[in-house]
Amino acid sequence: MEFAKTSLREKRRKWKSRGMMVLLMLAALLGAFPFVYISWYVLERGFSSLDWAFFTQLPKGPGETGGGMANAILGSGVLVFLASLVGIPWGMAVGVYLSEFSFGKTAKVLRFTVDLLASVPSIVIGIFVYGLIVVPFGFSAYAGGAALMVIMIPVVARSTEEILKLIPAHIREAGLALGIPRWKVITRIIIPGSKAGVITGIMLAIARIAGETAPLLFTAFGNQFYSRSLNQATASLPVQIYTFAKSGFEDWERQAWAGALVLVFFVLLINLMTRLMMRSRGAKAHAG
Repeated sequence: MEFAKTSLREKRRKWKSRGMMVLLMLAALLGAFPFVYISWYVLERGFSSLDWAFFTQLPKGPGETGGGMANAILGSGVLVFLASLVGIPWGMAVGVYLSEFSFGKTAKVLRFTVDLLASVPSIVIGIFVYGLIVVPFGFSAYAGGAALMVIMIPVVARSTEEILKLIPAHIREAGLALGIPRWKVITRIIIPGSKAGVITGIMLAIARIAGETAPLLFTAFGNQFYSRSLNQATASLPVQIYTFAKSGFEDWERQAWAGALVLVFFVLLINLMTRLMMRSRGAKAHAG
């Protein structure tokens, strides 16, 4: 009798386990469905417009066929580079300070400021940079890079802080016990030991700013040609996609889908590289 009751309980547990597994699989499928659907929709609409001319030629005039988005692709690269040039070291410096000098009111205020900045809508940052740079100096790549930099700093700072906190405290203590200055412990031991994680955070920040549209509408603005100077209005892929998509011209709309496909592929590539780096880092840590 007791054996029968035990067997019945085991069957119930197995059914509950299988039921929960099915529910979790359904939840995972529901979570992945929007991304898969959007990616397939963009691929279906944009792939046919991808050719060599799309990457090498300037846009044609309204109603004309052909042309490409070479100016926007180059402009996005320039804007991301300008933002990264200042945003990465600045964000890393803030992250190191929050991780290694987390005591005191200064660190608390700085952490609150970083969290607040990360939650500010990007369009508000664009308006702020518009008033600060565009009004006195005009639209430019510098203004666009500055807006993206402000968005980038809190992402890099928080990711760097969290990664550095994973380094065991005894490693810091061992370095200090040997008489090594604190700054050398940080630059020669802590940061190199968490290099893969820090790079991962930087890549995610780059993926984040690469798809921003709203702040660039107020700062870099965009044009239909190559910008000869960083002081001029500069085209960018997100803004050009937005402009072409609402133009009403069939060829521009097709190119907007192609541009969206390039942008989605770029962000997907960055995320895949990030995953691979995290997996590689985890495997090395496990092997060590």
